Amino acid sequence: MAATGNWKLLTSLVFASSLAGCAAGAPMISGLPPVPVTASGETQPVGTNRADAADDPAIWIDPANPNRALIVATDKKAGLHVYDLTGKDVAFTQAGLVNNVDVAGDIIVASDRNDGVNAHLAVFRLDAEGPAIVPLGRAAAGTGEAYGLCLKKSAPGQPITAALIVKDGSVRVGTLAIDGTPGFTVQWEHKIATQSEGCVFDGDTLYVGEEDGGIWELKPNGNAAIARLVAPVDNRRLVADVEGLATIDHKGRRYLIASSQGDNAYAVFRLPGVEYVGRFAVAAGAFGATSETDGIEAVAGNFGPAYPDGIFLAQDGDNGALAQNFKLVRWDRIAAALGL
Repeated sequence: MAATGNWKLLTSLVFASSLAGCAAGAPMISGLPPVPVTASGETQPVGTNRADAADDPAIWIDPANPNRALIVATDKKAGLHVYDLTGKDVAFTQAGLVNNVDVAGDIIVASDRNDGVNAHLAVFRLDAEGPAIVPLGRAAAGTGEAYGLCLKKSAPGQPITAALIVKDGSVRVGTLAIDGTPGFTVQWEHKIATQSEGCVFDGDTLYVGEEDGGIWELKPNGNAAIARLVAPVDNRRLVADVEGLATIDHKGRRYLIASSQGDNAYAVFRLPGVEYVGRFAVAAGAFGATSETDGIEAVAGNFGPAYPDGIFLAQDGDNGALAQNFKLVRWDRIAAALGL
């Protein structure tokens, strides 16, 4: 009996080991083949080395000189960096655990995770001439861990509308006051079932990335929202996790871009119908490829010979022996590769 029992145990262990080996060697899920493009630049690495630290970028455009821009980006272990378009790190401010970031005029807002129980929005002013980042304070934003964040585009002098995505999928959209101590007043809320982070506004419509589920379209309806899953994770167009979201205007059309983190690609959809148009990947060239991308940003405009028709910006989760950074890609090359 003992010998038989030992044989059964040995057989079970061999079988379990075989299954584990198959799982370990299983190929990564790959979606539809992306068209390759290469980066035209990259930022200096964030300050936190040997960690998942770089997370989300935003782009500030000089209202007095639309050809001039600066990149504001998070080191989610330490604070905020400012880079010029050559990738040089020109300013940094310590802010602790800040995750996502966006800009409205000269105001910088970041999701503040320093209190994992109560969410906050960290607010700063960008001194573009310094350049420098000036802290203005924190706005309380309800319970939960602050995770995703995006700002609605608005005219100068208009109230700032912010969307905060709590890690559990709670979405809070409201007005951010910056006079005196910053304050956040919620206008409407919605609950997505599981962990969500990336978001972007298109007018009043908010798109949110549920990491394992896909892209949700949220249209405000009183103090709630009408929700529709417009681009599910299907292992073709989107491979989980769905991470950063961005929009860009091109030839009179607006496009929604999503980080398909699970297969190191980016899916592109035409708005307002969220019609799938293609996928691209940032391959190795003069600069390295991107992989495991969290946050992204895209802006149209002429930023000089290096970026004559807009910029796509992506966090790079694997920057070789260096700390993580952000890669810059000419938008016209992406548009040409996709036939837009």
